[in-house]
Amino acid sequence: MGSSFLRGAALGLPLTLLASSLALAQGDADPQNTNSSDKRITSLGAVKVTALTQPVTPPAFPATLASVPAERIEATVNAVDVEDAAKYLPSVFIRKRNYGDTQPVLATRTWGLNSSARTLVYIDDIPISALIANNNTIGAPRWGMTSPEAIDHVDMLYGPFSAAYAGNAMGGVMRIVTRMPDKTEVTIKQTEAVQSFDLYGTHGNYSTSQTTLTAGGRSGNLGWFFGANAANSFSQPLSMITGASTPAGTSGTVPALNKLGQVANVYGAGGLLHTRMLDLNGKLSYDITPQWQVSYLAGYWSNHGQSHADTYLTDAQGDPTYGKVAGFASNIYQLSAHHLMQALSVKSDTKGDYDASFVVTHYDFIKDNQWSPAGATSGTGVTTNGRLASYGGTQWSTADATGIWRPQGIGGGQEVSLGAHADRYELDNPTSNLANWQDPSTVTTLYSAGSGKTTTQALWIQDALQLAPAWLLTVGGRYEWWKASDGFNFSGKTAVQQPVEKADAFSPKATLQWSAAPDWRITGSLAKAVRFPTVGELYQLVSTGSTYSVPNPDLKPESVRSGELAVEHAVDQGLLRLSLFQENTRQALISQTSTLPNVAVPVTYVMNVGELRNRGVELVAQKDNVLIRGLELSGSVTFVDSTILSNDSFVSTAGTTSEGKHAPYVPRWRATAMATYRPNATWAFTLAGRYSGRQYSTLDNTDNTPHVFGAFDSFRVFDARAHYQINEHLAASLGVDNLTNQKYYLYHPFPQRTYVADLKLTL
Repeated sequence: MGSSFLRGAALGLPLTLLASSLALAQGDADPQNTNSSDKRITSLGAVKVTALTQPVTPPAFPATLASVPAERIEATVNAVDVEDAAKYLPSVFIRKRNYGDTQPVLATRTWGLNSSARTLVYIDDIPISALIANNNTIGAPRWGMTSPEAIDHVDMLYGPFSAAYAGNAMGGVMRIVTRMPDKTEVTIKQTEAVQSFDLYGTHGNYSTSQTTLTAGGRSGNLGWFFGANAANSFSQPLSMITGASTPAGTSGTVPALNKLGQVANVYGAGGLLHTRMLDLNGKLSYDITPQWQVSYLAGYWSNHGQSHADTYLTDAQGDPTYGKVAGFASNIYQLSAHHLMQALSVKSDTKGDYDASFVVTHYDFIKDNQWSPAGATSGTGVTTNGRLASYGGTQWSTADATGIWRPQGIGGGQEVSLGAHADRYELDNPTSNLANWQDPSTVTTLYSAGSGKTTTQALWIQDALQLAPAWLLTVGGRYEWWKASDGFNFSGKTAVQQPVEKADAFSPKATLQWSAAPDWRITGSLAKAVRFPTVGELYQLVSTGSTYSVPNPDLKPESVRSGELAVEHAVDQGLLRLSLFQENTRQALISQTSTLPNVAVPVTYVMNVGELRNRGVELVAQKDNVLIRGLELSGSVTFVDSTILSNDSFVSTAGTTSEGKHAPYVPRWRATAMATYRPNATWAFTLAGRYSGRQYSTLDNTDNTPHVFGAFDSFRVFDARAHYQINEHLAASLGVDNLTNQKYYLYHPFPQRTYVADLKLTL
């Protein structure tokens, strides 16, 4: 969790010694969160002052919020990619398989790894969530649209309790807030990492080299920040090639089971991916007047990679062979992608009765291709022909307008905010046959296709009203209109034009906050949220190895009713928070892989589950200068009982049921812990740990065999970092991730012990 701290809604009475003030006293907090009236703060250290990119904050979030500032991230976290900044926030897990991973999905306390559309992620006010799908492939947030060095702090907002956010916020909202230097600043950072990996017959060291350059500053009314990040990375195997028998004429098969306890012998490793990635991003801001600012953001992402397979099989002569197993061919591929995101915003910061903002964004898959051979032949050969899967033409656009009215001005007893939202998501995902799999220009015929569009419009309003000095009431509502159209699917020789679907819903919100004493605060929140199906859930048709994902154009929206009771207590140089929460979801959209009657291969499909209940408790604690000066401790423990209450649509060929079973991908227990010792102003030594209980990936919980490919294991991972601020301009760090070298699967084999070193020069 780092130095994560809790902040209340605007207009609320602050807790004495809020952790934001504590962090500021150490020179590492967001200056907007100070409380100059707190007489128990006796001294303040040096504060790094920067101008935030956004001139006016979004409407205050009324419920639980945790945050970590950039200074803590740099000192305590082996942060190579942007998403690493949130590694130790309470109840948060980001499924990052390797450095430069294109699929790091955010999981929260109530929703798991296969729920990318159940959280929202923003860079400032720019949405980077890929609501094109709700999965671990193209559904991950576009983290590369900013640089790690651009981060000012990261906020995590728990639950769908603000009307300002769509129903996709049912799991929470992550806000990555960037900074704009007030004077010219240039940083150069070099990061080197090496992973030592050993699993079955695959042994090796896999390295990553990353160079980051940022530059920013201000000239009069113009502010600017540019970042470039180039990475050359080699991953551990992301897949294992398995089967129920030993291929004829071969030896070397490793006996093993799959997650269901069935025979799944290991023939080799796949997905050993070499990627060369480039992120370019920039932001310009211009002060039109002292009150109004216009900003433009652009992010360009380029990725090129090659994957190969490592066979354990040998033929009668002792030579390596694929044994004609098709799984080897699907793990040999090349990829090339170019994406572009742009955003334009106009905002005011009047420091008076009224403020407004207007934001438009567009994300474009300019090119996104992956091509592979169609099958394996003799020896370690593959077929000449192959297939090309493309997302080129996939895109989305969003538009938001927000107004804020403060009848008594800033600091008064009421703040009314309202807004309008519109978005359009368009999926274009054809798979074509190739005459020569190594040449993506040799397209012959269409193999399969999935395409379609979704649009949403919304109006919302929220009122934060100070009922009395100790009482703050926030109420709001959001009405949304949704439409799915132009759905098309093709498989083999069958083409289907899918029907148009429409839905609308109203989502009320209410939060009551009571500051029972200067150091106690109790907050109760209730909300309804509605998440509409993504275009990927409706129309995407893809194959992953021998498993096929099929569309379901008849999906209904899922509806969530959430509640939370949070008790916060500020202690000397620290805080405690206890949260009780419950979330009931009707018509939950769950992806399920199953072997269906009369279907020869496993099929993945999304279905509506009747009702699902998430009920749990979260305990968060943080304290500085524990026993000795300079020792900072923080941690969190979360328990969730996630139960399927009803599911009439579940189909099982084994006679099992899903009712009463634990929901997929949600662990019962999750915990974080961090200890940082700062003997002086130049050194910081950190030991941190993360724990997750085991997870199920099937609705009937029949995947009860751990530590095999495809399973979702429990894990205890410890990380260490030593950070040295050599002088004002130069800093160095050395760290280890997965210090104890735990071997575990979250479907994929996850990284083993990895050494990380970085050197940063600031000019």
